[in-house]
Amino acid sequence: MGQAVQAFIQNVHHFRDEGLRDQHAPADHVVIFDEAQRAWNLRKTADFMLRRKKRPGFTQSEPEFLISYLDRHADWAVVVCLVGGGQEINDGEAGISAWLDAVRETFPDWHAYVSPELTDSEYAAGHALDTLAGRANVVRDDSLHLAVSMRSFRADTVSHFVKAVLDCEAGAARELLAQLCDRYPIALTRDLPRAKRWIREHARGSERYGLVASSGAMRLKPHAIDIRVEINPVHWFLNDEDDTRSSWYLEDAATEFQVQGLELDWVCMTWDADLRFAQSDWSYNAFRGSRWTVMRKTDRQQYLRNAYRVLLTRARQGMVIFVPPGDPLDATRAPDYYDSTFAYLSGLGMTVV
Repeated sequence: MGQAVQAFIQNVHHFRDEGLRDQHAPADHVVIFDEAQRAWNLRKTADFMLRRKKRPGFTQSEPEFLISYLDRHADWAVVVCLVGGGQEINDGEAGISAWLDAVRETFPDWHAYVSPELTDSEYAAGHALDTLAGRANVVRDDSLHLAVSMRSFRADTVSHFVKAVLDCEAGAARELLAQLCDRYPIALTRDLPRAKRWIREHARGSERYGLVASSGAMRLKPHAIDIRVEINPVHWFLNDEDDTRSSWYLEDAATEFQVQGLELDWVCMTWDADLRFAQSDWSYNAFRGSRWTVMRKTDRQQYLRNAYRVLLTRARQGMVIFVPPGDPLDATRAPDYYDSTFAYLSGLGMTVV
């Protein structure tokens, strides 16, 4: 007699919708949420519930609702959150702090086991952890942190280097780059054709390379990079060298949304004026209409910073970073918008080509 087979992995939104349909506890007692930092905050969840589910006045964030669904069990339930640091790039992604806030505010009887590494700036959970301090049923456990990257033997050091760069920790970034440079070359240039030539010369055999840019890089158009042109990730990642839609052609730039969770062997990373180094920190900017405007909201700044984190960690073998020279005749591409960023990066010891 045949028996139906159920998928071990299901879309989290399908799981959520099951909890919306009735008030029973789920069949599952243990649920693992991958990419848990991407769960929606209250604003995004309430907006979705109103537009798509016709439920006005929804008052729970996605983490709070998902925990409440498991909380319907009378005996026990376990929620495992797998978290990637600095990966929130979409509007409304709440981060791991939303899960901790839900435990603190709504489920005080739940036991929480957390990694002490969540205090790191990448996770943006320090405040949420502080509010849980002193609770007897909150346990910090070092074993909950995956300290060794599973992607490649270089990836862990590259991630630490990129973190130091984005945290403006120049000394640490120089030290890490010195450890990397022999086995993971990183070059810097202000000439895009030279960047393309560099990456083609370094790639060997079937090693794949491609062009990436921030989704906010609106003023790379004079360099024939228009991020408003949507790429097809299937063609870009998989098609052969003779296909103009593929990454090999170095014509179409993939943004953080298309490359998150995926990698190439070599990457040509283009750096626009949306993220600018200014004295000792970053200036966050968005292009609106015909000019750049300063980002004021902290969450928007975090999304932009994380976008660059994603782009800078997509290469397995090495990368070249292109920082445009700017144009004194174009107010939207003033050299000042780019010069300080180039000076900061070159000062870390990157090879200038």
